[in-house]
Amino acid sequence: MPDLEQKNQNDFMVEKIKVRPVNKKKLIRRTLITISMAIIFGLVACVTFLVLEPVISNWLNPEEEPQVEMVAFPEDKEEMSPEEMLAENLPTVSPSPSPVPEATAEPETEDGQEEDPVVLGEEQVQEILAQVTLDLDSYQEMYQALSVYADSLKRYIVTVTAVTSNIDWLDSVQESKNQCSGVIVSENGVELLILTDYSSIMSAERLVMTFYDGSQADAQLKQYNSATNLAVLSVTLESLSEVVKAEEVLPIVQFGYSSGKNLAGTPVVAIGSPMGTTGSMGYGIITASSTVLPTADRNYKLILTDISGSQNASGVLFDLHGQMLGIITNNKTGSDMKHLISAYGISELQKTVEKMSNAATIAYMGIKGGDVPREANQELGVPFGAYVEEIDMDSPAMREGIQPGDVITAMDDKAVAGFSTYSNILMQMEPGQLVTVTVMRQSQDGYKEMEFSIELGGVN
Repeated sequence: MPDLEQKNQNDFMVEKIKVRPVNKKKLIRRTLITISMAIIFGLVACVTFLVLEPVISNWLNPEEEPQVEMVAFPEDKEEMSPEEMLAENLPTVSPSPSPVPEATAEPETEDGQEEDPVVLGEEQVQEILAQVTLDLDSYQEMYQALSVYADSLKRYIVTVTAVTSNIDWLDSVQESKNQCSGVIVSENGVELLILTDYSSIMSAERLVMTFYDGSQADAQLKQYNSATNLAVLSVTLESLSEVVKAEEVLPIVQFGYSSGKNLAGTPVVAIGSPMGTTGSMGYGIITASSTVLPTADRNYKLILTDISGSQNASGVLFDLHGQMLGIITNNKTGSDMKHLISAYGISELQKTVEKMSNAATIAYMGIKGGDVPREANQELGVPFGAYVEEIDMDSPAMREGIQPGDVITAMDDKAVAGFSTYSNILMQMEPGQLVTVTVMRQSQDGYKEMEFSIELGGVN
């Protein structure tokens, strides 16, 4: 009996261990999940690295971005004699003097002293000129020389293409293109700046510049001026072609001097689109330069020529020394001269172009006027200064009490000698600036001094 009980106890304590069967489906599923998670993690790590790597690199090794420099054109003299004007129109870099041949050296006397130079009389000069014969070949050579010279100026000219998209009645998108000419006036270390006609590009959706080498680049509107209908466009220096970049000096035009009183008779070349066609040109002379175009706070000079062109003309007037004398404009002359090329004088336009090149807004007071003639000062006692002829409606000058007939003699303790001085002082001020304007106003007892505190407005 005890043996039976012991056997039953042993049977109760015996355990049999079975190996758990492997679930292959579950193992494969876990393996796939692990591999998928590893791939996802790797992709996230790669994307994160690609996104953050430039930021971290720039933080560790910051690159200095090119700084935009302020554009400033050289100051023009307000008054120049004819001799100074001629000197101003000469090339800036003078050629090195040629050595004097021995045969033409200054003759010396036996004592070693130089002889006085021979002075030719008028009759002798006429005799020499009479011996010079001009024929058709001479005429052809002259025009060939002008053609070569005009071709050398094309590097400063840019063709501006304004692209506009229109939808016709069939819902088809059509692109229209309008072209005009511009001139490269400056650069600010980041951009190349081009002066051109504003009305031709004002509604453009895209602006494309074509340079003298045929290369193209997109441009942006920097600033415009409604009074002159001109605009400055910008093209990044990085987008220029290798041909333009390879030049030692960028093709930036040199400003001439258009404020002289004796410009009539000066030979000029019209480059750009004077005939309404890109790449056209014309030769002639300046016929008049005394016409004044009055605008608010600034007067511009209109240069007239005998070059027959298009009413849609655009481009530049050059003298024969490679300097720009004016920007071609249209619709500024009488109906009997509408086909003759005219231009804004560049000297009077210079400060406006400088403001546009810096994308700045021009300070505005709203006065149209001129200089006080010497006769009016001596005979009528009118003080020298900027004579107020008209005032714009609702302008800062009108709101503060400036009247036609007033003479502005000072602005913020700066003496005003004439209207051009007034304009230049105003150009140095900013919109919103408070300026003290000193005027002389006529009364029964003569002219009396008055002061006005005027907050300047701003215009494009």
